[in-house]
Amino acid sequence: MSYQTNAHHLVPQAATSELPLPQRGLLNHPQALSISNGTTVTGAQSQQASELAQRYALLERLGMSTAASQDFDELARDMAEMAGFLYGFVNLFLEEQTFVGLHQPPANSGYVIVTRTMSRDHGWCPEVVSRKKALPLHDVHASPRFSGNHVVDAVGIQSYFGAPLIHESGTVLGTVCVIDPEKRPLSEARRLRDIVISTGAQVLDRIASAPARR
Repeated sequence: MSYQTNAHHLVPQAATSELPLPQRGLLNHPQALSISNGTTVTGAQSQQASELAQRYALLERLGMSTAASQDFDELARDMAEMAGFLYGFVNLFLEEQTFVGLHQPPANSGYVIVTRTMSRDHGWCPEVVSRKKALPLHDVHASPRFSGNHVVDAVGIQSYFGAPLIHESGTVLGTVCVIDPEKRPLSEARRLRDIVISTGAQVLDRIASAPARR
């Protein structure tokens, strides 16, 4: 995710080029997680590598491209508009968080403009993937555990609602989420949570209907 401050507004970087998204042929893709010889592998790293390999293998079996998709962009837009949020994402958890679906404000809006990838450690989606449950944060500062975050500090996000994308095989492919620089009333939390969960189900339906590789 790229961003830059300019005067009193958050605006896109003038010369930022987006990183390419991984394509089909995922099992042997150069962006697959690799560990150099001589590097000590921790239990967490080993689990991360195993989970990543499972995702790539499942996406390969399903015949699903991991390039940006107009269909997923539309689902991200619909989700954000129903929630009343500025940003919506359909996020595959690959070598990086990979936004195959993305909705955001126009480039001249004065808000942060994001690219299609972000570090695996940033934001709250890693928590959603880990816990395999929806995470409703109507006010990220209401919980010390979630208030200290790179996205909060750099982008000024105040509210986040995310849900996992769990294939019927049990593999967690990623998340859907919405974020916004304004916090939401606690009374809205259930409705907003239900919106992202419903969108997640639609994304999984689209993935399931992709032409499978033989």
